[in-house]
Amino acid sequence: MKLAPVLLLASASLLAGTAARAAAPNVVVSIKPIHSLVAAIMQGVGEPKLIVEGAASPHTFNMKPSNAAALQNADLIFWIGHGMEAFLEKPLEAVPSKAAVVTLEDAPGLHKLKFREGGVFEPEADDDDGHDHDGGDSDQAVHDDGDHDLQGYDTHLWLDPMNAKAFAQEIERRLVQADPADAPRYQQNAAELIRKLDALDTELKLTLEPVRHKPFIVFHDAYQYFEHRYHVSVAGSITVSPETMPGAERISEIHKKVTDLGATCVFAEPQFEPKLLNVVTEGTKARSGVLDPESGALDPSPDLYFKLMRGLAKSLKDCLSRDA
Repeated sequence: MKLAPVLLLASASLLAGTAARAAAPNVVVSIKPIHSLVAAIMQGVGEPKLIVEGAASPHTFNMKPSNAAALQNADLIFWIGHGMEAFLEKPLEAVPSKAAVVTLEDAPGLHKLKFREGGVFEPEADDDDGHDHDGGDSDQAVHDDGDHDLQGYDTHLWLDPMNAKAFAQEIERRLVQADPADAPRYQQNAAELIRKLDALDTELKLTLEPVRHKPFIVFHDAYQYFEHRYHVSVAGSITVSPETMPGAERISEIHKKVTDLGATCVFAEPQFEPKLLNVVTEGTKARSGVLDPESGALDPSPDLYFKLMRGLAKSLKDCLSRDA
C-alpha cells in the first residue's frame, strides 16, 4: 500500500511526458530538399510530413486527398513559394487559421538570381581573380532587402548551401515560435545542421575544382545557384521550364552549342527522362549523364539534402572527367 503514491507519481510523470511530446507541432513540408532541413532540425521532437513524395516533381505535381488532409491538420507549413510550388497556392488559401504558413523564399539573407532566358547562356566574366564569387556583386543577383514583392527570380534556391543555411535559421525560428518547450533541441539541431552545411560547402568546392571550366548542358535551367556557388560552366539548358517543351529553333540552337563546345556532357533528369536528349546530342561527341536537382530518386530523411548536393557534384565530376 505504501508503494501506491510512488506508482501514482510515476504514472503522472509518464502521462506528463506523453502530453509534452504530443504538444510538438504538426509540421507539413512541400518538397524533399526543404523537408530534409526541417527534419534535421526536428530530430528528437517529431517528424514533418512531406507532400511531394517519390519521383514526383513540384513543377507537375497534382494534390491528393491525403495531401489536403495533411494541410488541414497542420500547425506549421513550409514551402518555397509561388514560383516553385504553384500547385499549393489555392490549397494554402483554404488551410485553417491555426496553421502558420512559412514562405521560405522570404527568409532573410537569401541570395537570389534572376531567371535566364534562351537556350544558350552567355559565359560569365573570368573568376580567376582571387575573389570568392558568392554572387553578392553579380548584376544578376537580387538581394533580399526586406521587399518580398520581388518577381522574376529563380526559386531553386536550395542549390546553394548558403541559402540552405538561411532556410535553416528561419525554420529554427519558426519552430521555436510554434513550440517554445522544445526550443533547446531545435536550437542545438540547427547549430549542428549549419556546421554540416559549412563543411559540405568546403567539400563541394574541392570536388568540383578540377572540372569547373568544362562546359555542359542541362535539361532545364535549375542550377544557377549551384553554378554561381561553385563556378561550374553551365552553357545552356534544353528548356527553361519543364512544363514547356522547346521548339525546333531552340533545339537547333542547343545542338549547335553542343557541337561548337566539342566533347561535353548533356544531363537529363530522372523525373522527365526527355527523349530530346538524343536529338540534342545526335552527331556530337557529347556524353550524357543524369542530375537530380529536386531529389526525386532519394528517400526522405534528415540527410537527404547532403546526398542531393553530393550527388550533383559526383554526377558532374564523373561525366566531365571522362575522356572523350
